Amino acid sequence: MSPPRQQPIGLALATTAKRLGRAFDDALSAAGGSRPVWLILLALKTQLPQTQRELAAAVGIEGATLTHHLDAMQRAGLIKRERLPENRRVQRVELTKDGERAFLRLREAAVEFDARIRTGLSDADVDRLRELLATLAANSTGPRRAV
Repeated sequence: MSPPRQQPIGLALATTAKRLGRAFDDALSAAGGSRPVWLILLALKTQLPQTQRELAAAVGIEGATLTHHLDAMQRAGLIKRERLPENRRVQRVELTKDGERAFLRLREAAVEFDARIRTGLSDADVDRLRELLATLAANSTGPRRAV
């Protein structure tokens, strides 16, 4: 079997995803945040989860890892947590005023990053890219096709 003439598309995609991920993390860091903090703030602002468990599901972060991030965010004054009177094991998580400001700052960084990586792409290009990514994702878990 001869080596491929071009880099396999899966490897090219994985390499690009890592590069974009690092660049996005750098943009969030420059704005005073991180990807986990951004995802938590975004979920609290847009999905309005009622409990810490709902927040974990919305963000896709496991319970213990989420607790670690929430502890740090609470110490930084970005969120407040309170136990529900009717069930002391359940905690509600809410943004503070500092959390609202952090959300706006990180949102600006995320929007600027998105605009930067879209440079040279039309809306139709972006729509097509989304379609292609969805197809690749579906193909990655589907049955293997005959070549």
